[in-house]
Amino acid sequence: MHPRAVLLGAQAASGALPVCDHYSGVEARMVKSLALQSQMTEEFGRCVFDVTLDCEDGAPSGREAEHARLVVALAHQASSGSPAPRIAARVHSVDHPAFLQDIQTLVSGAGDLWCHLMIPKAESVTDIERAVQAIDSVAHTAGLKRREPIAVHALIESAHAVHQAFAIAAHPRVQSLSFGMMDFVSSHGGAIPASAMDVASSDGKLGQFDHPLVTRAKLEIASACHASGKVPSHSVITEFSDTGAMKAAAKRAHQEFGFTRLWSIHPSQIRPILEAMAPGEQEIEEAVKIVLAAQRADWAPISVDGRLHDRASYRYFWQVLERAMQTGRELPAEARVLQ
Repeated sequence: MHPRAVLLGAQAASGALPVCDHYSGVEARMVKSLALQSQMTEEFGRCVFDVTLDCEDGAPSGREAEHARLVVALAHQASSGSPAPRIAARVHSVDHPAFLQDIQTLVSGAGDLWCHLMIPKAESVTDIERAVQAIDSVAHTAGLKRREPIAVHALIESAHAVHQAFAIAAHPRVQSLSFGMMDFVSSHGGAIPASAMDVASSDGKLGQFDHPLVTRAKLEIASACHASGKVPSHSVITEFSDTGAMKAAAKRAHQEFGFTRLWSIHPSQIRPILEAMAPGEQEIEEAVKIVLAAQRADWAPISVDGRLHDRASYRYFWQVLERAMQTGRELPAEARVLQ
């Protein structure tokens, strides 16, 4: 059997998404983002990042309906190639007047194209249920035929939402939780300083990886996702022109806080995220060696280089290989059978 079927079980969802989710909302940038996704898919032989077309922050005030129709048109234009792209859309929050209009336009107009819909400002399971019911109602009316219903991602942006993170992550339609750091900080009425939106601490001011309230929120969201086999997605890194800071932040988000996916808000951030999230060559070689040996042993316990391995460690090393494939790393020839 394939390692994924044997080893992951309820955790299978954790490896199901690309490690980068790229957001754009202005027409010219959406077009460029979709073109870049196509180019990099050809380069790597697989889709290595999602493109999320933004109907929330991207829509000019009063022109929300027009913007949603534009997003549908762009999704159709980009979906003519092979392999199929991974395109998502962010709608308005469930309490916004344009929410139902977004759902109607996006699901009836391109419901078979979305890999997921992002629900911003999700405060509770009730918000998720409201979104799912709206999506499914429009899908049913439109006669949409998909192998699986449209997945939902939720954006956690307040202290109350962080408190509800475990319940939201447990909802069966929720595939991923994202941390909306900037809204989270601003929702505290000045109790968290602006420095907590920066990557690094400086001059005695705490950055986003050190401020206690921000780091607590990140840990809660990541833990909630892992408890339910969902994907924790880290917030934006605003220092998009500093490649070194971007890579360092991505590594900290992944290695210290348990996030397996990061937002990109500028094309220059995509490759640094892929590089930061990718395992090293030595780590890949070790994982290949152990997983292939385990497969030959029908997943029974084995000894490799004097160390005992069983299904717990097999699972870890298989996830290393999945992350290598997600980030476009080439596996050794003997490991191709695992792809």
